[in-house]
Amino acid sequence: MTVHGAWQRTARGAMLLGDDGVLRSTIFAEMSALAVKTGAINLGQGFPDEEGPVEVLEAARRAISDGLNQYPPGLGMPVLREAIAAHQRRFYDLAGDPDREVLVTAGATEALAAALLALTDAGDEVVVFEPFYDSYAAIAALGQARLVTVPLRGEGYQPDLDELRDAVTDRTRVILLNNPHNPTGAQFDRETLSLIVELAHEHDAVIVSDEVYEHLIFEGPHTPIATLPGARDRTVTISSGGKTFNTTGWKIGWATGPHEIIQAVTAVKQYLTYVSGAPFQPAIAVGLGLGDDYFAQLSRSLKERCALLSSGLERAGFAVSKPAGGYFVIADAAPLGFDDADAAALALPELAGVVGIPLTAFVHEDNRADFASKLRFAFCKKIDVLERAVAQLSELKR
Repeated sequence: MTVHGAWQRTARGAMLLGDDGVLRSTIFAEMSALAVKTGAINLGQGFPDEEGPVEVLEAARRAISDGLNQYPPGLGMPVLREAIAAHQRRFYDLAGDPDREVLVTAGATEALAAALLALTDAGDEVVVFEPFYDSYAAIAALGQARLVTVPLRGEGYQPDLDELRDAVTDRTRVILLNNPHNPTGAQFDRETLSLIVELAHEHDAVIVSDEVYEHLIFEGPHTPIATLPGARDRTVTISSGGKTFNTTGWKIGWATGPHEIIQAVTAVKQYLTYVSGAPFQPAIAVGLGLGDDYFAQLSRSLKERCALLSSGLERAGFAVSKPAGGYFVIADAAPLGFDDADAAALALPELAGVVGIPLTAFVHEDNRADFASKLRFAFCKKIDVLERAVAQLSELKR
């Protein structure tokens, strides 16, 4: 397995972004602005509107009062690195050295950027499922890597394993997995994960696994790909505290994996933010040590909210795909007469007072047709907000 030295290129900036790396943040800004202008309920962006656990919030306040307000260590505070390693052992029986195999980052997105820039060189390929989290294409393009996509199909948004096998070649440096998946809410089965491990070995690729929704699964346990036979030694696992503890603005993420890979990722990370969030790091450590009841209730609460919004969308006339976890539900506006998700997204604030995001914001321009009439809605909101959204959506049927 080869660790590439792309860290030298981190200062080249957005000039490297080509068609595959066009930043899609404008669609989120536009839809949020439209929500403000029309007074619509914004279900476009994936952040919760409730506070996180009081133990975590109080730990941050205490850290600030105690003077933890200067640069933390480059790898992250020991208390958080130890908590991350303990979390991996507790939930997944994954052993890791907190001093050599754990890196704290400015959210999961920085961990992803540092990993892809560290592990790829110009012309290398990164294989990813499509639709994909919008930053993946931009990061790959920043490092002049080529994003190769494998479409997710059907009601459950699963890949065709033959198409996955064809996509991974000797040019593939990284197989980028997002499980549970944003934006579709899909969870990938063991057969798919096992094939990814097999292909990584066959083509000497590194697996970068984005698992920020690991505790937001509605049925059954989460299976990190690093737990599969043969996976750990070539897998970087990425997560964060934002989704799990309703602290998305704190931007505390992490990467875990073999020392050689984490060392390469650290070489890039130090030229991005260097460090971040000193008083928030011990607070997230507290969160990772919360009891099982907290994590179980988090899952139950989101499942309830998903069901509430999904049923409302269905009653309004959308065809809804049921997610296995995460923050989002995908709804097809075609039954309502919309064959273009962009047009539907622009019309909904006036028609129903609700904002969603076109699913086409998460795919290459050439592949828009497969997702042309679908929208993503966030259900990580207060129950009363979702109830109002559902009531307003019901106006579409009148």
